[in-house]
Amino acid sequence: GMVVTGLHTRKIAGEKVLELLSEAGYEVNLVEVRSISGESIEQVKEEAKETKTKFMLGVGGGTIIDTGKIASFELGIPFISVPTIASHDGIVSPRASIKDKDGSNPVSMQVHAPLAVVADTEIISSAPYRFTAAGCGDIIANYTAVRDWRLAQRLQNAEFSNYAAALSEMTANMIMENVREIRNKDERSAWTVVKALVSSGVAISIAGSSAPASGSEHKFSHALDMIAEKPALHGEQCGVGTIMMTHLYGENWQRVREVLEG
Repeated sequence: GMVVTGLHTRKIAGEKVLELLSEAGYEVNLVEVRSISGESIEQVKEEAKETKTKFMLGVGGGTIIDTGKIASFELGIPFISVPTIASHDGIVSPRASIKDKDGSNPVSMQVHAPLAVVADTEIISSAPYRFTAAGCGDIIANYTAVRDWRLAQRLQNAEFSNYAAALSEMTANMIMENVREIRNKDERSAWTVVKALVSSGVAISIAGSSAPASGSEHKFSHALDMIAEKPALHGEQCGVGTIMMTHLYGENWQRVREVLEG
């Protein structure tokens, strides 16, 4: 097996995961990656081939998990996600984001969903709260994403799954209804946000596309990634996008803003 991790996350959880797997009798190697790029994915794949890796774990934030997800998908081996922050639904979805050839624009690609997600709420709750708040922004985006999806079905006959849409909206409701509890910034709040991110990722898997969790509010975020000198966190940008798109739908955008302000 192989543990893909980063410089910081190696100390937080990577070495512990390696130790637990070794104790359980697995032969595991650890690979440290600095950023997500074609080179880092190739590096992980090369090391995995050399060591005849049968499974891969990504221990870290979004970049680490996406690197592991893409590499394991291209190698055709199972992937397990071990997030150290709960900042977006990439920890469980069958999508991954990588910069294009010239390194300027992020490109989203279809890969495979993790076989399992192992999230230590103690680690996640001790990470800066900004990441967890961003995770909430990414989930609340499901409201406008599902509205856009329904519109696409009506106007363009897009494939639509009532089940995936209902799950996605239920997930956003989970954040809206538990906002006070989440603001406690404890293990319970980390658990609530991780649970919501997992069900959001499952909705994407059911739909076979990112439609239930990514609509016009994500387009706004992608545009910021391209033009902003210093883009904010993905979930923060999607949260702002959701306020704008909710306003355009003539819905209660003030309520969305209230929840995200915390």
